Amino acid sequence: MYAALDIGGTKIAGALVDERGTVVHRAELPTPARESAPRMARTVDAVIDALSTAPAWGTVRGVGIASAGPVDTAAGTVSPVNIPAWRDFPLVASVRDHPMLFAGLEPVLLGDAVAMAAAEHWLGAARGVANALCMVVSTGVGGGYILNGRLHPGPSGNAGHIGHISVGIDGPPCACGARGCVEGYASGTAIARYAARTGWSPGPDSSVTAAAVAASAREGDERALAAYDRSARALAAAIAGSATLLEIEVAVIGGGVAQAGETLFTPLRRHLRAFAVLDFVRDLEVRPAALARDAGLIGAAAAARQRLLEWGEAASSVAH
Repeated sequence: MYAALDIGGTKIAGALVDERGTVVHRAELPTPARESAPRMARTVDAVIDALSTAPAWGTVRGVGIASAGPVDTAAGTVSPVNIPAWRDFPLVASVRDHPMLFAGLEPVLLGDAVAMAAAEHWLGAARGVANALCMVVSTGVGGGYILNGRLHPGPSGNAGHIGHISVGIDGPPCACGARGCVEGYASGTAIARYAARTGWSPGPDSSVTAAAVAASAREGDERALAAYDRSARALAAAIAGSATLLEIEVAVIGGGVAQAGETLFTPLRRHLRAFAVLDFVRDLEVRPAALARDAGLIGAAAAARQRLLEWGEAASSVAH
């Protein structure tokens, strides 16, 4: 069994995940994102406390943590943009020191989008694919790579941060400090903002959200369709660039914006044909993510499982 944590700006979720990737026990608390660092840490501890009451807790052999980023996997710290109290917070040490964890269990930390990539490669839309890009397109845009059949988080754990690739050198300024980032065109916030700027407005019972824009697009509203087309074009440019650099075979798209379905995927595939023109990327396939709510938890468990396997391989090598 693997203990998994998924820490975001809205909720802190925990689960026990078995060797097949099945969530067998779950716990969840709201994230006190605007409160102090100790209050945040106590909430994580409370989720672990809840998991430890399950009968299967005694079989836990690894711990994985997926966190909103940026993260620093080498240092074991996190600085989530949407959790102001945590800046260079030593999350790995904090979890490792929880009294209910068994001695010798070293938590594995990874970013939430990298966790999504791990989950989709283990059980989802990237299963069996040697080289893939997995993206989360939601309030922000993130990603993770599978290269040569293995998760590639990079030295600090932030490889695949595709939301901050510039696709418009004279584009709008981004919160990260650059201009023309994918996130500024393709995130749910950007879609809603652009649609409203062009004169679209939601119905009387709706708010200005990407989901509301998608609903209008399905009804044929040209301004809503244009907002999703703009988002899809930015995503296509970034995906094609990644494929050209790394020979990605499959791009998996998940997150709230992907819930728009063909409202997003139809223009995305059309634009991708215009950007991915070289012979070795022309067959690049785009797939919707297969795992939704549990992707972060399953990805965290996958990382803990992989570490345990690597330790076993190393021990076997030394023995021989």
